[in-house]
Amino acid sequence: MHDLEDSERLASYADVLAGELPGTWRSTYHRPEDKDDLVDLTDRIWDLDLVAQALAEQPLHHAAVLTRTDGAQFAVLDRHDGRDGFLIAAVAPRNLPDEAFRGVREPNGIALADDPFLGAEQVAGDLLARYDSALAQARHTAAPDIHPSRPDHVVLTWQDDGALAAVPVGETVTTVLAANGFVLDKQSGIYTLTADDTQAQARAVYRIGQQLAAHDITVALQHPSGRIAPPVTAPAAPPAPAAPRTARSR
Repeated sequence: MHDLEDSERLASYADVLAGELPGTWRSTYHRPEDKDDLVDLTDRIWDLDLVAQALAEQPLHHAAVLTRTDGAQFAVLDRHDGRDGFLIAAVAPRNLPDEAFRGVREPNGIALADDPFLGAEQVAGDLLARYDSALAQARHTAAPDIHPSRPDHVVLTWQDDGALAAVPVGETVTTVLAANGFVLDKQSGIYTLTADDTQAQARAVYRIGQQLAAHDITVALQHPSGRIAPPVTAPAAPPAPAAPRTARSR
């Protein structure tokens, strides 16, 4: 029978861990009776090493899922090797096709210290960066006409209809893009800024360059063909407005 004390310990640990990770995370605890959720979670664990081996030896009886505001997820699991602490694994997004993960190295999970504050340092210093990188690569594979970004460099790719699209890496970038009019497509994880109003689009790109420069993150415009437009650094003043144009209707 599942131990209530174990449930409370895991749930409490995950709550504290969520509050200590970089960015904004929330923790959701899945109880033993949440069997469908646990089966789905097991299928989406993005790991071929430590956590995969643990799941092969001991199926999930309960788990906590940490979810970031941009949809990134980690699963916190019990250890069954007699050691203190927990395991944490990246969770693959359910909306990407299987083909998106081909050639992408799994962001294999790690063992966490029994102290959630130390555990947060372990995640922030290792797993988080590997997960963000793998997630961006998978989304790029799913949308090959969108150039990939890095944690310190965002690429905005022109689309045929004049829109700009990006596959951002990390919560800082996603927050800045969303605050400046980019809209997330939850199916693909792509952020898009329409060209309905080209002047508004240009102002948004300028603000994004300014705001991300404050975090030492560069921004570049690029065409799907690979031709690079002038980089979007933080200029001294906004570019002069273009000649008036009628906003395009959707």
